Amino acid sequence: MPIKTNMEVYISNREIHSKALEKIKSNYNSISFFRLTSVVLMLLSLFYYIKTQNSFYGITSVVLLAVFLVLMRIHNKLNEQKTIKQALVTINQNEISYLKREKNPFENGIEFNDFAHPYSYDLDIFGNHSLFQNLNRTNTYIGKKTLAKQLLTIESNEEILKNKAAIKELTAKLEWRQEFMAFAKISNDNRLLFTTLMHWSKSVSAPISKESVALTYIAPALFVGSIVAYFITDESVYLSYTSFLFVFNMSIFGKFYKRITLEINNAENVDKIINSYGLLVRKIEEETFTSEKLIDLQQHLKHKNEKASLHLMQLSALFAKMDSVGNFVTTLLFNGTFLYHLHTLRSFIAWKKENGAALEHWMEVIGEFDKLQSLANFSYNNPDFAFPTLNADFEISFTNLSHPLLNENTRVGNDVNFQPQSFMILTGSNMSGKSTFLRSLGINMVLTGIGSAVCADKANVHPLPILVSMRLSDSLSDSESYFYAEIKRLKLIMDKLENNRAFVLLDEILRGTNSDDKRNGTIEVVKKMIAKNAIGAIATHDIEVCLTTNEYPNQLINNCFEVEIINDDLHFDYKLREGICKNKSATFLMKKMGVI
Repeated sequence: MPIKTNMEVYISNREIHSKALEKIKSNYNSISFFRLTSVVLMLLSLFYYIKTQNSFYGITSVVLLAVFLVLMRIHNKLNEQKTIKQALVTINQNEISYLKREKNPFENGIEFNDFAHPYSYDLDIFGNHSLFQNLNRTNTYIGKKTLAKQLLTIESNEEILKNKAAIKELTAKLEWRQEFMAFAKISNDNRLLFTTLMHWSKSVSAPISKESVALTYIAPALFVGSIVAYFITDESVYLSYTSFLFVFNMSIFGKFYKRITLEINNAENVDKIINSYGLLVRKIEEETFTSEKLIDLQQHLKHKNEKASLHLMQLSALFAKMDSVGNFVTTLLFNGTFLYHLHTLRSFIAWKKENGAALEHWMEVIGEFDKLQSLANFSYNNPDFAFPTLNADFEISFTNLSHPLLNENTRVGNDVNFQPQSFMILTGSNMSGKSTFLRSLGINMVLTGIGSAVCADKANVHPLPILVSMRLSDSLSDSESYFYAEIKRLKLIMDKLENNRAFVLLDEILRGTNSDDKRNGTIEVVKKMIAKNAIGAIATHDIEVCLTTNEYPNQLINNCFEVEIINDDLHFDYKLREGICKNKSATFLMKKMGVI
C-alpha cells in the first residue's frame, strides 16, 4: 500500500473529522430537543400534581427533572466534542490551504520584531511571509512567545541535539500534535488572560485570620441550626433568629467583598483558560515519550506527588466559584446562608500558597511543547528537509541548500562549503539571486541553531552566533540616517567578533557613500572579517573587492551568480558558480525598457 503524502493525510483527516462533526451536531440537536421536551413535560407534570395532588404526577416530575439533568450533562459533553472536532477540521483545512499556497492563516509575530537584534529584521524572522509565520502553529500565548524567543537564540550543541530528538519524535505523532493544537485552539488564549494569571500567581495574599475562619463555620452552623429548630418546634422565634443570622452572615461577607473582588480583578474567563491549560497538561501527562527533552518536560508536571493537571482543574473550579460573586442572586443566597465565597476565598489563598510558584513552570512546559510541535509540523510538512549533523570544528557545509519559504517546485538549490576558505565574496547582477542566497544561508543557520530541519539534502554545521547587515532602515525617531545605522551595525558585528567566532552575512555594505570610499571601506571590512576569523559571505557589485582573494587565498573565495541573454531576454538560473561574475544586466534591461 503506497504511503500517503502529507497533503493526502490532511485531506483524509479533514474528511474524517468533518463526518464526526456532522454526527455530533446531529446528536447535539437531538439532545437539545429532548432536553426542551423534558422541561416542558416536567412543568406540565408539576402543574397537574399541584392541581390534582396525584402522586403519579409528582413522581413523574421528579423523574423528568432527573432526565433533564442527565441530558444537560450529555449536552455539555457533546458541545465540548463539537468544539474540538471543529477545531480539528480547521487545523487540517489550514494546513491544506498552506501547502496549496492559497493563504497563510497563521500569526506572523510582528510584535516580536527587534530592529536592534543581530539578524531578526534582516532575515525576515517576523512579519508577513516571515519564517515565524511559516513555522508558527502555536495557539497559546506562552507558546507563541516561546517560539519567538527560540528563533532569536542560537542554542548550545547539547541543547540543539535535545531539541532535534524531541522534534523528530513529535514529527511522527501527528494525531497527538493535532489534538494538542485543538485543545489550545479552543482556549482562545491571549496575552491579557495569560498576564492576568501570572500576575495573580505572583501576588501575595495574606491568609484569613483564625477568628474569621472560625466565624465561617460557626455562623452558617447557627443558621442551619435555627432552621432545623423551627421545623422541629414550629416556634416562630427561630425564624427571627434565622433572619438575623442571614443578615449577620451577609455583614461578614461584606467585610471581605472588596478583597474577593481584588483577588479576581480582570479575571473574567480566566477559569476557562485555566481549564484549557489543564487539558493541555493532561494531554502531555498521558502521552509516552522517549526523547530526553520531552521526558524531562513531562517530569516538571509533577507537584507534591500529584499531577499538575489536577491542580489546574482545582484552580479553574475555584476561579469559577469566585467569579460567581458577580451574580447578585447567587451572592445573596449562598453567602447569607453558608458564607460560600469566604470558604472559596480561603481555598483560593491556600491554592496560591501551595502551587503559585509552580504555575509559571507549568506554563513554561506548555510553551515548550507548543513551540516543539510547531517545529515538528514544519518537519512533517517538509519530509525532504534534512536534520543537520553538528560539529565543533567550525565546519559549515550544505548540500542543495535553498530558502525554506520558496516554492518547492521552483526553488533552486546550491551546494556551499565554508572550508578550507571560510569567507565568500559573492558577485552577480541585480535579480541574479545574491540576496536570496544570503538569506537562505542565514535562515538555515537559524534553523540549525534551534534543532530544526533545514532546507537542504544534507548539512554539517558548527552552530555559531549569526551577525547580519543586509537590510537596515533609516531610524527617524533616532534622527539616524541609513548610512549611520549601517556603520553602527558593522561596529556591533566587529565588537561581537572580538570574543567569539561568528557566522557573518553582509549585503552591499556602505551604500551611502561614493564609489571609491565604498570600495576601499568594503575591502577593509573584508580584511578585518578574516582577521577576526569570521565565517560567512559578503555580496558586492565591485569587482575590485574580489581581487582581495589574491592576497588571502587561504581565507577568501570568489563565487558568483551569472545572468544570460537568451532570445533577447534575461535568463537567471540561480546556480552558484566559482569565480567572479562576468555578465551584467542593468544596461541591457534599461535599453529594453526604454529607459536609455
